[in-house]
Amino acid sequence: MDPNFLILLLGYALAILAASLLGGYLPAIVKMTHTRIQMVMSFVAGFILGVALYHLLPHGLVLIPGPGAVEKAVGLMMFGIILMVLLLRIFNFHQHEFGDEADDFHHEHVHEHTSPGRRLISIGLGLGLHTVTEGIALGTSIRVGEIHGGEVGLAGFGVFLAILLHKPLDAFSIIGLLQAAGHSLRTRMAVNVGFAMLCPVVALLTFLGIGLLGHWEEEVVGYLLVLAAGAFLCVSLSDLLPEIHFHSHDRAKLTVAFLVGIVLAYGLYFIESGAVHGLETHEMH
Repeated sequence: MDPNFLILLLGYALAILAASLLGGYLPAIVKMTHTRIQMVMSFVAGFILGVALYHLLPHGLVLIPGPGAVEKAVGLMMFGIILMVLLLRIFNFHQHEFGDEADDFHHEHVHEHTSPGRRLISIGLGLGLHTVTEGIALGTSIRVGEIHGGEVGLAGFGVFLAILLHKPLDAFSIIGLLQAAGHSLRTRMAVNVGFAMLCPVVALLTFLGIGLLGHWEEEVVGYLLVLAAGAFLCVSLSDLLPEIHFHSHDRAKLTVAFLVGIVLAYGLYFIESGAVHGLETHEMH
């Protein structure tokens, strides 16, 4: 195992930890308007969609062996989508707004009969499981960089950036709901720290655990990547589709933000692919 990739992952983990902690503090220091949240969500949804299709899926296909690689990849990606849909259905955790404006919106469009306490627990569990899938995707993507012999500085950067951009929204949601429910500052701080640490810890455990698989390493990494692609695809569309269905305002701005996210994801894919292919060409000569 190249220690440089572990150092890179530690750097990613610290950045994600800081971003998540910042997201948890936002409800106390920043007034996030409905339009601002929708702009951020549209951009992040486009970026995560691009990461799923330009980064995770292609890398996974390369590493899955045998003539049935495409069928295996599609099956696992579908499983990732179904798994995330079930989590969303059971825990109903993908809400990035709270307060009066969010309550008015949900009373108008969604008929929920769960108690506030049960809803908060469901959102917490759902976001926790969702964060575990992100950590697995990040740890696996760093392993891909090591397997392909790519530049350390580019390994897994697309996946890292997708998590970095999305994690503050998740922390913003759960801490904002705790604040709205009247929980103490001490409780909110403890939850914020615990939630922020979850993704980095899972990513490190995944990275180190995969290294123990020996000759199975590449195949397992390929399976995990396409599984994560399905989960990322579902997360992206679960953010985007409700906004398309329920919101008729700011269509142009939200569409541009969504497309910018996709273009950024493709740009990173282009840079990463060029670096890996350039290294492979150099080694052949």
